[in-house]
Amino acid sequence: MSFVQKFLFSFSPTEPGYGFMWVLLMMFVFAIALMIERGIFLIRRGSFKANPFMEQILSAIMKENIADGIKTCDSREGIALARVIKAGLENASNGAERIRNAIEEATLHVVPELEKRTNYLAMLANVSTLVGLMGTIYGLILSFAAVGAPGIDPAQKSTLLAQGISAAMNTTLAGLGIAIPCIMIFTLFHNKTQKIIDDIDEHSLKLANILTERSYRVHKYHISTAQLKEGVGIHVTHHNIKVFTDNNLIKEINL
Repeated sequence: MSFVQKFLFSFSPTEPGYGFMWVLLMMFVFAIALMIERGIFLIRRGSFKANPFMEQILSAIMKENIADGIKTCDSREGIALARVIKAGLENASNGAERIRNAIEEATLHVVPELEKRTNYLAMLANVSTLVGLMGTIYGLILSFAAVGAPGIDPAQKSTLLAQGISAAMNTTLAGLGIAIPCIMIFTLFHNKTQKIIDDIDEHSLKLANILTERSYRVHKYHISTAQLKEGVGIHVTHHNIKVFTDNNLIKEINL
């Protein structure tokens, strides 16, 4: 009987420790499903180049064409960074505080989605190791019980001892076989998630600063027609033109 056949035989109800093996098998299936789901999610949400995307956004802002920037974000539907940038662009004319609040709100909504269920892989790695250890202890208990049992034929003792040790080793192997891939994939997913979050933090802060400066520049010298008519007068003397204003208009200009 090959090693694989012997290992698979440990799932048989006739083998000691088979209960631990089935628990570990269910954990393995759950871990594989989780890896696939999280992998697809992170690829869809973060697999694009942030710098070219932001160049398009900044170009639209410089041209005072916020609508084009929003369309660019819509074309990247599902991308985490695009959702945060879109939130800032949609509030580009609402003042600095509203811009930053919108970006922060979108970030708080996006980040938990990126981190969702990833920590389960770390949990599965730890729990599978412990379940394997529990199976090991159970197998050793059976082995020592067989050795110390009175009135049992030596050949039968050898069989029971071998079965106990086999159960101990199989559960340990299964537990580690689940834990090692889970830890490796968890590390990869964590690094990928952190990279996406770092891009969001960097580019959203840059966008907030640019939109804040733009908002300040637009509102700083905004004077209505009524204010202009009421507050500005022109006095012409020969070739000299004098412009005078009232105090309220001066105050408005210096905001």
